Amino acid sequence: MPLVPPKSARPPREAHRLDEPSLARWLAANVDACRGGGVVTALQFQGGQSNPTYWIGFSGPDGDVELVLRKKPPGELLPSAHAVEREYRVMRALAGSDVPVPDALALCEDPAVIGTPFFVMRHVPGRIFWDPQLPGTSGPDERRAIYDDLVRALAALHRVDYAAVGLGDYGKVGGFVPRQVQRWSRQYEASRTGDVPAMEALMAFLGKSAPKHDETTLVHGDYRIDNVIIAANEPRALALIDWELSTLGHPVSDLAYLCMGYHLALPGRGSLVGADFGALGIPDEKGLVEMYCKLTGRGEIEDWPYFMAFGIFRLAAIAQGVYKRSLQGNASSESAGAFGAAVFALADLGCNIAGVRAG
Repeated sequence: MPLVPPKSARPPREAHRLDEPSLARWLAANVDACRGGGVVTALQFQGGQSNPTYWIGFSGPDGDVELVLRKKPPGELLPSAHAVEREYRVMRALAGSDVPVPDALALCEDPAVIGTPFFVMRHVPGRIFWDPQLPGTSGPDERRAIYDDLVRALAALHRVDYAAVGLGDYGKVGGFVPRQVQRWSRQYEASRTGDVPAMEALMAFLGKSAPKHDETTLVHGDYRIDNVIIAANEPRALALIDWELSTLGHPVSDLAYLCMGYHLALPGRGSLVGADFGALGIPDEKGLVEMYCKLTGRGEIEDWPYFMAFGIFRLAAIAQGVYKRSLQGNASSESAGAFGAAVFALADLGCNIAGVRAG
């Protein structure tokens, strides 16, 4: 039976085309399932804005193999951004744990193969929801169960003994939030294309109001519903994907990021703003936070508005980077240009949640 690509995978745009013969040779030399050699078909997934991601169909004498490839984008990149090497490392470390991840197979740091470093993993068939209201599901019971498993997977991640799985040096212990505010402020400044007064106000607030209580776990860094593959026929999280921003950090930052959909919608994504949670079967923000706290054995989360504002600020900084790359022709999605307007809206929202005057 011939390989059937996912519907979301399409021929890459010119700037993102791969050297398929070169990739086929590398796979034959580095991935056990491809040792016999074969022919590669590479199609690009539509959606992810940072690291270009491809469905790879490998057809050889020993059979067909479906893989997924993540690579750094072309062009001049910001320092420490697009860290596919870190994605590969953390996924390998979590293999066999209670955290569902794809099977990461091999890493290539040689840009001569397809232009930039990349890694490959096994393709995990399933559903990815871009709308947090979960359209196309069977009803409230399934939607509730999906959210239950999203929170369960997040709690499992935060319970991982990161030192025991070889990630003791994956980031600094303590002081995560102040460092992240500094990092994303620098990233924003490096990608600046104009003045956004609300971003200046938000950066100032976050820099001087960091939460007093600190803790450190392994964090995903971009934990939202479209970065989790859900099983096709059951409400179960099969794989957490897009680990580019993972590190050692404050677990509440992940939880706040998962709750972004209660406050906003990004281009190409839906929103839970104004949703009828009872009819949908989806927990409201308070209910989701309480579910997480129960699973992790913690009490009420202090400084919740700060963490929400911090998450929105970071999202605004990421959006600014995507927008600048779109102006340079390097963004991995055709919708990237819409992120310019999103920066203004996100900065205003962050100020509103934090109770800060937006410039």
